[in-house]
Amino acid sequence: MEVKFKIDGMKCDGCKRRVENCLSTIKGVESYQVSLETGMLFVKVKKEKQVPEIISKISALDFSIQEVE
Repeated sequence: MEVKFKIDGMKCDGCKRRVENCLSTIKGVESYQVSLETGMLFVKVKKEKQVPEIISKISALDFSIQEVE
């Protein structure tokens, strides 16, 4: 399952790496692509139940994140 998110607050490569490092710790996340330029995050997850965990963990990094269609 592929899910798209909009992340606000990423301003540099360090921010992008923080998001990538966070995603790498979430069980069930198969792959991801973070775009600093557009603020978009594309994630492939095994099950939809990972979506709330992704939102929670990225929000804990002080970024604003929302799922988009």
